[in-house]
Amino acid sequence: MDVVTTILDVARRYAVNAVLCAGDIFDDPDPAADFWEGLARTFQARGEKHPPLFLIPGNHDPLTAESVWAPGHAFRARLPAWVHVVDRDDFVYEIGPNAVLYARPCRSKAGENDLAMALPVRELGDKRIRIGCVHGCTFDIDGYQTNFPIRRDAGMQRGLDYLAIGDTHSFRDVTGNLPVPTVYPGAPEPTSFDDTRAGSVALVAFFGRGLRPRVDSEPVAFWRWIDVRCRAINDLRRLLTTPDLDRHVVRLHLDMTVSLAEESEVERILRDLRGTEATHGRVGVLLEDLANLRLQVGSADSFPEDLPLVLKDTVARLERIVADAIDESEKMRAARALAHLFKLLQSHNATAGRNV
Repeated sequence: MDVVTTILDVARRYAVNAVLCAGDIFDDPDPAADFWEGLARTFQARGEKHPPLFLIPGNHDPLTAESVWAPGHAFRARLPAWVHVVDRDDFVYEIGPNAVLYARPCRSKAGENDLAMALPVRELGDKRIRIGCVHGCTFDIDGYQTNFPIRRDAGMQRGLDYLAIGDTHSFRDVTGNLPVPTVYPGAPEPTSFDDTRAGSVALVAFFGRGLRPRVDSEPVAFWRWIDVRCRAINDLRRLLTTPDLDRHVVRLHLDMTVSLAEESEVERILRDLRGTEATHGRVGVLLEDLANLRLQVGSADSFPEDLPLVLKDTVARLERIVADAIDESEKMRAARALAHLFKLLQSHNATAGRNV
């Protein structure tokens, strides 16, 4: 809902003439009430003065008799007058005296029809800017089954000036140098680390019939997904200085060898990042990969020299296991035991009022 608000703010800031949502607003044709009620409240909070906004059913949330888009659904009754649902195959809306929108909904979760080619062709003498909006797949996506296929030149075939399409999560103009752009705005919020070009809307400026519109990517996402690999303690320290960490999903790989003192600092930083039962973490979502976090051989030197003999022998034995063990799990257990012993001594000495 935060991203929806951001999109509406962008629309007002640029004084756009219309906002097009090219399908899959919901992940199901009958979403839980929390989703559609929340969306309706977000729209209602904007008041009645707003550029028209068009919601197009996609293949994830197709228009059916029982769907959230059906005329009798409670969601429809909650929408302000400036929000329009594309619930007809012949949907037409005059955005202004010189521009018109043609749109067509998905009526099922899968289909072989090219909804863009089903839009009306330009009539002789029509000098208006013609915009199309449908949901579907172009032919150039490797590894994906084509669903509601869209011709790359459908915009030219139907006499459009711009074709807005929805389906994939990345921002892409699939038409290259063709005079009629066909653009995926992508998902306004990334949903994985692979969605590198998600998190934006397409901001389209028209200069007149026959002139290629300018299409810019405008960021709107709340979350940023980043992969971070730390090979030294300073890399991990720098992560703490990242602005707006609470709006990040971080996949953190610790690929480094640390001393016992550094291992304690690593644990403190990780606790700061992830949070505890009593405190919020610095990172919005933290995924940790600690498989390659290693304890430096020779870390026994970090212990004070005046250790009791039994502890000194224990430290030396654990150090030998870390250095010589062939079995990786045995080596890790010994390293964890060393680190735990070091922390216990630190805690004891702090309580006793002296430093290690």
